[in-house]
Amino acid sequence: MRKIVDLNCDMGEGFGHWSYGDAPDEDLMAVISSANVATGFHAGDPNSMNRVAGLAKAHGVGLGAHPAYNDLQGFGRRKIDAADDELVNDILYQVGALREFGRRHDVPLQHVKPHGALYMEAARNEDLSRHLVETLQATAPDLILFCMGAAITHEVARRHSHPVVREFYSDREYGADGMIVFTRKGAQMDPEQIAQKCLRACREGVVETVDGKDIEVEFESICFHSDTPGALEIGRAIRKTLTENGIAIAPAADVLAQSNS
Repeated sequence: MRKIVDLNCDMGEGFGHWSYGDAPDEDLMAVISSANVATGFHAGDPNSMNRVAGLAKAHGVGLGAHPAYNDLQGFGRRKIDAADDELVNDILYQVGALREFGRRHDVPLQHVKPHGALYMEAARNEDLSRHLVETLQATAPDLILFCMGAAITHEVARRHSHPVVREFYSDREYGADGMIVFTRKGAQMDPEQIAQKCLRACREGVVETVDGKDIEVEFESICFHSDTPGALEIGRAIRKTLTENGIAIAPAADVLAQSNS
């Protein structure tokens, strides 16, 4: 049974006067322990990055970059065919932008988590994952990389001894291969059912797939999405259920440190 877990959510997913999330970042920040901040390519702008970095500092939340394909119109959920070098350079550019806003607020950058279609591409693309990990080791060797446990990204990171955190997706369905079933738009879900799904994963290490079968799942962090309808209620239900059952919630860096001790 997992006794401590990170709870992460996407933040700052808008730009200018436009916001895509289902709940304000200020409300969600009080629920989570790690924030994945949009860094400009699928959403986000300098003002939103600065604001969310300040919120992370105020709430003691781990600050993470959420880089994406350069796809504002498609919200980063469409694959773009590009060379691995180009994609990793795009990631590095976005990570560097958020890191500077973190420095401004005296909050270190804790992690990087690719967004949407880029996350799913890295999960299956060993060359892209290797190039990303090698670049992180050269520029930010302590920066935690978020991915699914079933992703090739996890295997590559472990092979290179790079810090990595596996995610459990509370508001997404799982396939038999242990990968999430990618969707462009989240559906309305029952917060209590999601919370029980997370509790079962923590207690038993299993999740039910779309085929109705249980598969094993290992993770250090639980993710829910700010654009899933009812996101705030989902986050609150997960946090309440886990803490009431003796499972502590802490930033990913703390969870990883305890897991490695």
